[in-house]
Amino acid sequence: MKRCISCGALLSEAPLLTIENMPAAAQNLPGPEDAEREHGITVRLCACTGCGLVQLDNEPVSYYRDVIRSGGWSTTMDRLRRSQYDAWIAMCGLEGGKILEAGCGQGEFLKILADYPVQAFGMEHKHDLVLKARAAGLTVSEDYPETEDQVFENGPFDGFTSFNFLEHQPDPCRYLRAIARNLVPGGYGLVTVPSFEYILGQNSFYELIPDHLSYFTEGTLSSLMDRCGFDVLKKERVNRDTISVIVRKRTMPDVSGLIARRESIAAEVLRLVDTVSGEGKKIAVWGASHQGFTLCAVTGLQGKVAYIIDSAPFKQGMIAPASHIPIISPEDARKDPADTIIIVAPGYTEEIAGIIRRTFPKGTSIRTLMTDHLDDLGRTE
Repeated sequence: MKRCISCGALLSEAPLLTIENMPAAAQNLPGPEDAEREHGITVRLCACTGCGLVQLDNEPVSYYRDVIRSGGWSTTMDRLRRSQYDAWIAMCGLEGGKILEAGCGQGEFLKILADYPVQAFGMEHKHDLVLKARAAGLTVSEDYPETEDQVFENGPFDGFTSFNFLEHQPDPCRYLRAIARNLVPGGYGLVTVPSFEYILGQNSFYELIPDHLSYFTEGTLSSLMDRCGFDVLKKERVNRDTISVIVRKRTMPDVSGLIARRESIAAEVLRLVDTVSGEGKKIAVWGASHQGFTLCAVTGLQGKVAYIIDSAPFKQGMIAPASHIPIISPEDARKDPADTIIIVAPGYTEEIAGIIRRTFPKGTSIRTLMTDHLDDLGRTE
């Protein structure tokens, strides 16, 4: 069984549709002299059992890296692209930004983009199309988004466009991740693909073609974008049969707060431990969970905390990972009571504090770590 070109899950065992005598390609047309040896092929339309993407299971056409457009100069397409550029540039604040069209052909749409207050760059694989684009005064590199660690000429870019090209790709994730690698943090994209919902709505089997490996719905396109590091900001149907999405490159989460709190909490806990120990008293932690284990190990409490208390019998008698602090039951803790107990079990703090107040010796100091600092819950009476 073959696997999905988008997510890698298995394709459905039985194809959704099999079409025989399908034209083998839409470009590089045969001449009359090829009639004897030229013939149709059989294609199978399958669905991914994971992400749901509908796709053909045949090999890509030989020219899938090239962008060959027949309608690029039409007034209909000119109006559509201008309306899209108007909305996209304004929505994403791209004025003055560097924009890359990935797969620009001979620059039909790139020339329109150059009319806007942006820096327009193109990328095209097919050599003669690159030459035509450059002859038209456009800045176009002869390249293709091939690998995820690829560095593009003229990058990084503030945004990118890809017009009805993604559906040709045998590895759409690698294609998109290569582009994402060459965007600034939070960079934007404008992507269009043919709509499979339109094909289904019209029952237009003649829209299927071996050049197009993927048949996207709004849902499967959004799913792909998510897996490739993009958030979908807007999606719509344009020109009746095309899905258009505006995406933004997902930025890495800011963990500076975690780093700062790790340092401040560790310092606060160690100050308390040192104070209690300096008075010749004993300190313990209540909560043999991941929170308690992490606190004890990362802040270096091994040898400074007498034990960890936990009510779960299967944890008692064991030791905490990394810190190796012994884990005991509440009953055993009452036999050898600590003077201070730090509760590290955020969901059960009030319940545990109540147990300590009712059953532990008078004067036991109760502290808790629920947020970003130690709270003092008082002493038992």
